[in-house]
Amino acid sequence: MIEPGVVPTLAGLALALGGPALLASPAHRLLGDEEALSTRVADQLCLLAMVGGTIAVVLLWEARPLASIGWHGFGLASFAWGVALTLFFVWVLLPVEVHALAWLHLGGFETGLARLSRLPAWFLIFAAITAGVAEETLFRGYALERIAELTGSYTVAGFVTVVLFALMHLRLWGWGPVVAFVVSGAVLTLFFIWRQDLLANIVAHAATDAIGLLRAAAHVRKSRDRSL
Repeated sequence: MIEPGVVPTLAGLALALGGPALLASPAHRLLGDEEALSTRVADQLCLLAMVGGTIAVVLLWEARPLASIGWHGFGLASFAWGVALTLFFVWVLLPVEVHALAWLHLGGFETGLARLSRLPAWFLIFAAITAGVAEETLFRGYALERIAELTGSYTVAGFVTVVLFALMHLRLWGWGPVVAFVVSGAVLTLFFIWRQDLLANIVAHAATDAIGLLRAAAHVRKSRDRSL
């Protein structure tokens, strides 16, 4: 029998993990043509709605503070840690991942980037910010903490959330990048367990995505221009 006090947390986990899973599933077709800009905007709005719903569960149903998912307000230290982690991702981890995927012949980020390069820069920035806010809040802030509480193990919680986080990117990026997302997701998870600082994770995630997407999109567009 499920204890009454656990019901809000189970509902929150269903939203935090099940919501993104639905967006990554064939059910996504209900939103329209996935290549259309309007559909991609709808994707981002759905993710933000899931964040709002999860926060409502924390505050209104669980009756717990946002500190329970690692939110401690805006602080310079959080931004500093976020910038430091961004530099690590952009200058160290991402280049290593790109070379490793090429060496292992697993397939890189090219296919996904080619699709995204057709989108306007404002959307890429919006998507990067949304990814940082939504994925860190849902996977690291909420799901990781609550699964760890239910199982008594950050190891179990980390494994579940990192794998689901990586698989959520399969539809757009393919299996090779999923492996890379496992690694980057593990780094973000370990950092969160260490610092318990959701804002730092959000800053690092959003900034890394924005830099990577804008740089890659610009490179793809330049390559196309040269071929014309």
